[in-house]
Amino acid sequence: MLSGSMTALVTPMHPDGSLDKSAFEHFVAWQIDQGTDALIVLGTTGESVTLTSDEKQWLVEATLRISDGRCPVVVGAGSNATAKSVSLAKQAEAWGADALLVVTPYYNRPTQAGLVAHYRAIADATSLPIILYNVPTRTGCDLLPETVVELSSVPNIVALKEATGDISRVSQIHKEAPNFIILSGDDSTAAESVLQGAKGVISVAGNAAPGLMKELISAALAGDRSLVESLTHRLTPLFEASALSPNPIPIKWLLHQMGFISPGIRLPLMPLESEHHASVLAVMAELV
Repeated sequence: MLSGSMTALVTPMHPDGSLDKSAFEHFVAWQIDQGTDALIVLGTTGESVTLTSDEKQWLVEATLRISDGRCPVVVGAGSNATAKSVSLAKQAEAWGADALLVVTPYYNRPTQAGLVAHYRAIADATSLPIILYNVPTRTGCDLLPETVVELSSVPNIVALKEATGDISRVSQIHKEAPNFIILSGDDSTAAESVLQGAKGVISVAGNAAPGLMKELISAALAGDRSLVESLTHRLTPLFEASALSPNPIPIKWLLHQMGFISPGIRLPLMPLESEHHASVLAVMAELV
């Protein structure tokens, strides 16, 4: 279930910040039609920390309804409070999620022992498969490889989204826990991570180019370095454009220009700065 090219979905919003439900429904259907292997709802890219409980429920239930079993639905259930993460995990399971994506606690900077206790508490509260999520540039908290290996012994902790871009970590974890699933959380190094033992990517770029990301990861899983290099060359401008401003600012602006979503984004995030518009529009010309 957890392999291939998986998209961390944006949350379409109207200019006033309210959910654009129609755009979201059409976007989910398009992602599935393009061959995306799994859909991630309520992740960082989906601006989950700004969403209300009712909005989260609608987004998850809408994704499940549209996918109708054709595509696994992974729900973000991370928080910097263990009790809240436990509650979010239980809610996601009640809504019908197929798996959970749980980011490391942000801001309060727990120790490695604290991270182990945090994830064990969540795993004890749900029967769903759990994907650990390490993105220290956002959280100020680094889930070290040896801690991942320790947590891999928990039966329903089945995978890691590693967003550091450090491919050596993929090799280390794969060597010490060969049956544990590693997923890249960094588009620019995703294919190389797969060639080193990862099973796929949870992608931001997949919002705008799901078909190409599917081709790239499929080529890496097949060990076809020549095709990987060709597709990476084609996708690199999109990867670079996605990093021009904090995620999901660039990818939402690009999707609006492509006609998929309304231009809304929630404070404290703002629309893409004008000095980056030309660079992103140049990327769009290669995708449409």
